[in-house]
Amino acid sequence: MSVWIEVRVADRHDEARDIASFLLEKTDGGPLPAWTPGAHVDVRAPGGLVRQYSLCGPAGSVDQYQIGVLRDADGRGGSRAMHDRIAVGDRLEISRPRNLFELQAQENALLFAGGIGVTPILAMAEHLARKGDVFAMHYCTRSADRAAFAERLTAPALAGKVAFHHDDDPRTCMNIDALLAAMPRVGTHIYVCGPDGFMNHVLDAASRAGWPESQVHFERFSAPVAEPGTTGGFEIAIADSERVIPVGEDQTVIEALSAAGIEIPVSCEQGICGTCVTKIVDGLPDHRDMFLSDAEKAANDCFTPCCSRALTPRLTIRI
Repeated sequence: MSVWIEVRVADRHDEARDIASFLLEKTDGGPLPAWTPGAHVDVRAPGGLVRQYSLCGPAGSVDQYQIGVLRDADGRGGSRAMHDRIAVGDRLEISRPRNLFELQAQENALLFAGGIGVTPILAMAEHLARKGDVFAMHYCTRSADRAAFAERLTAPALAGKVAFHHDDDPRTCMNIDALLAAMPRVGTHIYVCGPDGFMNHVLDAASRAGWPESQVHFERFSAPVAEPGTTGGFEIAIADSERVIPVGEDQTVIEALSAAGIEIPVSCEQGICGTCVTKIVDGLPDHRDMFLSDAEKAANDCFTPCCSRALTPRLTIRI
C-alpha cells in the first residue's frame, strides 16, 4: 500500500497553452524524499483520482517538488481536476517518488521530448548540464505556444543544447534519421518521452538505425488497453493458499482480486507504470501492458494485473 504524503500547493504557474506547473511542499514544513531525474509521483487529486506526474524541478530538491500537468479534455478526468479545481494553498496527497526512467551511465545522451513529455526530460537535461556531460535535447510541440518551461530551456546553462521543433513551422522540422546518424552509437543513450505517435516515431527510427534496445529508454503516459472480455473468463489462484478467484470476462484481475478482499498496489491502471507487477508461478499470461520489456514478457514469470489477462484457464500468482 502507498504511504501518502500530505502536501500543499505553494505556487501554480501557467507554463504554456493548457500546461500548468504546481509547486508542492510538505504541509508540516519538513523535507520531501530525495529523487533522481526521471522520477514521478502519484498524485491523489480531488474526487480520489490518482494520476502520475513526473518531477521536473531541480533534480534532488527536497524543499519542494514541481510537476507539470497538461489539461487533457479527452482524458480520464485527473488533469481537468488539477487544472480546474486546484489553487495555491490547496492540499493534496502524493506518493514517494519512483523512478522507472532512470538516467544510465553513458558518454553521451540524446534526449527527445514531445509535448508534456518534456517534464522528465527537462530534469534530465538540467542534471546533465550541471554534471558537464555531453548531451543534446530536442523538444517537439504542435506550436511555440505549447512549449512549456521555455524560460528554463533557453537559460544559459542549456545554451546550445536544446532545439525546439514545432509542427506549424516547417523551418524547425526534426529530421530524426539525421540526428541519430550524427551521434556516435557506442556510449550514447537515447531517452524519449511524449505522446504515443511521437514516441513511436523516435523509437521506430532508432530501431531502423540499429540502436541496441539497452541504449534506448522511454516512458509512456498512456497506453492502448484491450477491451475486457476478448479472452473470456479465467481463474487466479493464490500460491501457498487454497484461494481461487474467478475473473469475469468483464473484469480486470485487479477488480476481481479487490472484490475478493485481496489488494495489490495499483496506480495508472493502464499497464504503463509497473506499480502492480505481480509474480506468476504457473500459467501463461496474455500481456497487454507497455511496461514490461519483450524479454520480460517472453519469460512469462510476471504480469500486470491491471490490464493483462490469461491465455490459460488459470494463472497462479504469488502476492
